Amino acid sequence: MRAEEICTHYGEDPARFHGAVNTPIFQTSLFVDCEGNEGGLEGRYAYTRVSNPTTEVVEQKVAALEQGEAAKCFSSGMGAISAAMMHYIKEDSHVVATASIYGPARRFLSEYMKRFGIKVTFVSGTDPEELEAAVCEQTDLIYLESPSTYLFLVQNLERIAEIAKKHHAATVIDNTYATPIFQKPLTMGIDMVVHSASKYLGGHSDIIGGVVVGRREDVEQMAQNERELFGAVMSPFDSWLMLRGIRTLPVRMRQHMKNALEMAAYFQELDIVKEVIYPCWDTHPQYELAKRQMTGASGLMSVVFDLPGEQIHRIVEALEFFYRGPSWGGYESLASPVGADLERDNETMKKGLVRLHIGLEGADLLKEDFERAVKHVLGRGVSLG
Repeated sequence: MRAEEICTHYGEDPARFHGAVNTPIFQTSLFVDCEGNEGGLEGRYAYTRVSNPTTEVVEQKVAALEQGEAAKCFSSGMGAISAAMMHYIKEDSHVVATASIYGPARRFLSEYMKRFGIKVTFVSGTDPEELEAAVCEQTDLIYLESPSTYLFLVQNLERIAEIAKKHHAATVIDNTYATPIFQKPLTMGIDMVVHSASKYLGGHSDIIGGVVVGRREDVEQMAQNERELFGAVMSPFDSWLMLRGIRTLPVRMRQHMKNALEMAAYFQELDIVKEVIYPCWDTHPQYELAKRQMTGASGLMSVVFDLPGEQIHRIVEALEFFYRGPSWGGYESLASPVGADLERDNETMKKGLVRLHIGLEGADLLKEDFERAVKHVLGRGVSLG
């Protein structure tokens, strides 16, 4: 099925709900034993912490989009990430993870899981041979994020999946950036995909949520253990909001990418910009690999400015349509000067880096906004390099 068909119709049946074209919100904690509660989408309903009709429609859609067998929704992206990790690791396990993964995910592995004897080795992820060299007999999990946070490093998913199978390790990837519209890791041999649904799947900056997708056996076991016992279950109302967001996911992602490509071309020509980091921009060092694995990229990019940190902060503060904020994936444009105060580059960040989320406002408006901010701070207009 095409993505548009899945997003708008798959898993929905108005005949089940008195002809309602919009799937109802089953805002209930309990389902009682009565006539009519005998089938459902996945069987009998009893308690929303275990299953809920609204949530199951969303889960069916995301599983179909990722070409996975099953999906389960969580109350946050970290709920999904931590459950997926803990499904595959045990006491004294070793984990190989890419260094530039989402910050809380890195902290969960490197700090919190120490109490259970979990050891972790961080690698760049750009060289599969370096990654394989980090694998040992105790390695139970390889955790990926491609493209990665801030630097948008791309991992060779097919090759890493081969390495993992060779060493009997599982693979989990955070696919939030590309979404299943632009990348389908399960088709490249990855075992499990996680998403922060707070980002593009929701799309309106009004929910916190997560999703895990994979083989039915793995997902069901994880739902019965990590999800049920930890209780990080998405609420019916958030499920309904996510369902609303998914209906427009393909068109939103195409517009995010269109605007981002136009902004990348704009920033590339400016004399105050040292580097534009965007996986689908031809200056990216892994552009060919990104094209092979992805059919597009989202609205998130990084721009490295050749300016003092104080001026970078002032430019960001002077922006009107780029809000200052740490998240992304909604309709709005955002700017986060995360590398402005850095003295030198490191493995996860570059000096002068500003992460930008290019929203749906339109590239012309965003260019004008940036030019106003530069003139306000530097006393001159932007210049071509």
